[in-house]
Amino acid sequence: MRDSFHIKGLGGERKLKGAIRVGGAKNAILKSMPATLLFEDEVTISNVPAIEDVGRVVELLRSLGASVEERGEGTYTINTLRVANTVLDDEIGRRLRASLVFIGPLLARFGRVSFPHPGGDVIGPRPINLFLEAFEKMGCIVERAGERYHISTNGRLKGAEIFSMMVSVTLTETVMMAATLAEGTTILKNAAMEPEIVELANYLNACGARIAGAGTPTLRIEGGEMLRAKGAVCETVPDRIEAGSFLILGALAAKDLTITNCRPQHIEILIQLLKESGVHIEVTSDSIRVIPGNSIRRKPLNIKTHEYPGFATDLQAPMVVYLTQAEGESTVFETIFGGRLSYTEDLVRMGANITLWNSQQATIKGPTPLLGKKLESPDIRAGLAFLMAAAIAKGESVLDNVYHIDRGYAQIEKRLLEIGLSIKRISAN
Repeated sequence: MRDSFHIKGLGGERKLKGAIRVGGAKNAILKSMPATLLFEDEVTISNVPAIEDVGRVVELLRSLGASVEERGEGTYTINTLRVANTVLDDEIGRRLRASLVFIGPLLARFGRVSFPHPGGDVIGPRPINLFLEAFEKMGCIVERAGERYHISTNGRLKGAEIFSMMVSVTLTETVMMAATLAEGTTILKNAAMEPEIVELANYLNACGARIAGAGTPTLRIEGGEMLRAKGAVCETVPDRIEAGSFLILGALAAKDLTITNCRPQHIEILIQLLKESGVHIEVTSDSIRVIPGNSIRRKPLNIKTHEYPGFATDLQAPMVVYLTQAEGESTVFETIFGGRLSYTEDLVRMGANITLWNSQQATIKGPTPLLGKKLESPDIRAGLAFLMAAAIAKGESVLDNVYHIDRGYAQIEKRLLEIGLSIKRISAN
């Protein structure tokens, strides 16, 4: 049985105030930790979020033979010098989509890897064949036995020209890491451009890698030897999805809320959309302040998710909650994951007026008052959207299976309690 949240809704009132701090990015730390396999010395990583998925990555690293030590205050030291095992654990791998990232560093260093079909949120197809084809181009032999894959190469990986048939963050990072130790030059076209990729490339370059083009559609990686940190700390970039989620919550229910330790330039499109909708927002280099003012009228919006720098698919569910309170008809078109609108059925149960035209398109008519209900988190982002809906609803809500939320948001109930939300965790134990 999982933990649950009991939330007393604000009933549409604007009561949240104070400051809420953004933690390190989930989508960055789940890649920088496996990247330590490319190093021949100890790596220190700071601003690590205390989320469930980090614990899984640590488990996976230790199962391979790595030494992982938590030094306190979100700092870890990782030494992979004694790693010899290249078989990824079945249970962890099936629960963690980011286990795919281990393929690149392990192949680059050892020339072999065995891993289960990866897990993660069930939000639509995310084909693994892109990864397999990329490594075949780099000289690998790919075999499948049931739900397990075996990839090997004779000697070092070979540099190659790879065109990705779809823009994939995980593929971009995995190939980038693998190519860092490959023989020759690798060119990856149609690469993802997310800030987390740029941050990872910058750190690897500071430690001896030769990666050019991070943040553009084409990456060029000159292969080389094992990397050395030499004491350089890898600081985890603030989580733009968490910052965006808090901003949307502030737009819904804040009296005066400041989101701190963030990089507003990473969520420019969200800030612009909310301003167009009528939200008063003040931005500094590392904070965002939301002051809705006396007017509570919110204009409807048309949202289309897209790869960065477009509107993030991970902010789609929180934004739908916002649009239930906008005056008029809004539309949402999900272009990244086809099955990512199914959660809207529960928002309808709460009182939202949402028409789901197909697996990718929805119309939201508002404003509609929401009522507290018993809900269950289906995945990380929809789970947080339910929490936000419960926060603005009238009455009490019970949100079960918050384990999913814990995978992506550290101590979320503690931080929301500090800004004025009545929320309590009920332990399953």
